[in-house]
Amino acid sequence: MLDFHLAELYEVETRVLKQAVKRNMDRFPDDFMFELSHQEIDYLVSQNVIPSKKRLGGAQPYAFTEAGVAMLSSVLRSKRAIDMNVAIVRTFIQLRKIANNYDEILKKVEQMETRYDLQFAEIYQALLHLTDKPKPSRPKIGYKK
Repeated sequence: MLDFHLAELYEVETRVLKQAVKRNMDRFPDDFMFELSHQEIDYLVSQNVIPSKKRLGGAQPYAFTEAGVAMLSSVLRSKRAIDMNVAIVRTFIQLRKIANNYDEILKKVEQMETRYDLQFAEIYQALLHLTDKPKPSRPKIGYKK
């Protein structure tokens, strides 16, 4: 996402967002954020993503990856950014809990397999299918280094 879109999302001015990023550059490695080149800006204008270069106010915009968007929520001081940061932390905690439960379920299924191997072979296969981690059906898209 571009800096001015994120400024709108986090309810801050674009210049405030850019200042926060510049003060915290060590939090934004290349796979979190990068500055658009003049050629990339021309391309965005020609594709009508940006109506005109005037919209940028003479500055080159920053582009943020998913990780950069999350990191922004920790360096900005708006109410919206704070709420987003809290939501991100809560989501990671929930994901960790789910991952822990997944391991427990897998252990119980393996115990059942050794105990009731012949009796519950079909049930065991169905449970294994349900606990299999999903395999991506298509190549990942997005930032590639």
